[in-house]
Amino acid sequence: MTDLTRLTAAELASSLASREISSVEATRAHLDRIAAVDADIHAFLHVSDHALEVAADIDARRAAGDDLHELAGVPLAIKDVLVTTDMPSTSGSRILDGYLSPYDATVVARSRAAGLVPLGKTNMDEFAMGSSTEHSAYGPTHNPWDLDRIPGGSGGGSAAAVAAFEAPLALGSDTGGSIRQPAHVTGTVGLKPTYGGVSRFGAIALASSLDQVGPVTRTVLDAGLLHDVIGGHDPHDSTSLADDWPSFADAAREGARGDVLKGLRVGVIRELPDSGFQSGVSESFRAALARMEAQGAEIVEISAPHFEYGVAAYYLILPAEASSNLAKFDSVRFGLRVDVPGGTVEDVMAATREAGFGDEVKRRIILGTYALSAGYYDAYYGSAQKVRTLIQQDFDQAFAQVDVIATPTAPTTAFRLGEKIDDPMQMYLNDVATIPANLAGVPGISLPSGLSVDDGLPVGIQFLAPARQDARLYRVGAALEALLLEEWGGPLLDRAPVLGAATGGRA
Repeated sequence: MTDLTRLTAAELASSLASREISSVEATRAHLDRIAAVDADIHAFLHVSDHALEVAADIDARRAAGDDLHELAGVPLAIKDVLVTTDMPSTSGSRILDGYLSPYDATVVARSRAAGLVPLGKTNMDEFAMGSSTEHSAYGPTHNPWDLDRIPGGSGGGSAAAVAAFEAPLALGSDTGGSIRQPAHVTGTVGLKPTYGGVSRFGAIALASSLDQVGPVTRTVLDAGLLHDVIGGHDPHDSTSLADDWPSFADAAREGARGDVLKGLRVGVIRELPDSGFQSGVSESFRAALARMEAQGAEIVEISAPHFEYGVAAYYLILPAEASSNLAKFDSVRFGLRVDVPGGTVEDVMAATREAGFGDEVKRRIILGTYALSAGYYDAYYGSAQKVRTLIQQDFDQAFAQVDVIATPTAPTTAFRLGEKIDDPMQMYLNDVATIPANLAGVPGISLPSGLSVDDGLPVGIQFLAPARQDARLYRVGAALEALLLEEWGGPLLDRAPVLGAATGGRA
């Protein structure tokens, strides 16, 4: 009997449409999978009590002949940064413990309208601040490839759920790499859309000029299918683009079957420090480029001289915006409240924020408040914004020469839990290759390029395209994915040792 959890979202959708399987069967299979493995992985913070009811309704509508979306009946995991009316929305923080939103995030509402079945909310670094999901107030998530290693962050829960076959699709958010870096270390696919291409309404804000919601999946086509559901203009989001977007699923299908690599100009950044990358990561990256070149792609060395300042600029802009966004958690309006007998409002606020925020959140709030303070604004925040402009100009000049830019997604494979938790700088440097896309607002995708020769863990390759050219990433990503799947003889995740048995657990 086919293990429904091993099917891609596109395969599930096809079987559902032909009524070979029901949504109840698909949903129950994934709920059973969660029950079997999530005690070890801890990808989920909350599992829905209503998933089977939603699935049964989809089955009834399909039986009645209703015109349903292609993904209707397919299960979906939701990063806990996205608010939901029927499940708690905590953003991985104690300060929102048990919070129920009065409305759904736009991407959640669109997913429900398309008939996707929410399975639950996934774990994350508190308020999306982290690269390992170790900063969750509810405990870390474990990488399904090796339970002693991190699944990336901040969206490690969504990536781990997809990698562990607990969900075929997941929603994530990416402020400096929080979709792409977890994809890199878990052998999954993650895409950060063009800034404004997907609504941020109902995404608990970290840094409003950087945050973007996107898909987390096991294939490029699945990412395109989900992107088609959640993308498009939203009047509730003032930064939402009013563009008419092409079908990203169609772009992925074109890439998988077409000759899109022939003549493609792929930029490789001269200044990206190869010496800072693990040898197995660099080797996998070069091998992927060689495969593309063999198919007719042209590898072009380009210069992006200001990328090296991206991490420094980002860790001034993000904390500054976070310190403003997180001011709303004041013990008065919603969320945690720590009473101080005889205390003032300020005393209660201070006690609540002390108890409710974790160390990393406090660190960034303090840094951001300092960067915005009188006498330091121009020297720090203002200077960081000037660097941001220079990075945007680097992208403009690069894309005048090439169609896409390629980089390793992150410098290393998944490191061990606890290895970098006390070294914020080493943690921050994990995002050296992903941060520039957020600063410039351009789209980026990470897909598996192979296993590192150093440790046998997944490695991702990242492609970046000009703003509004997300479809180009789907074509290029799907083309490379097709080449690699043929070489590997099947999905990379089939090689994950912990996941070898359908019941999961420690192998």
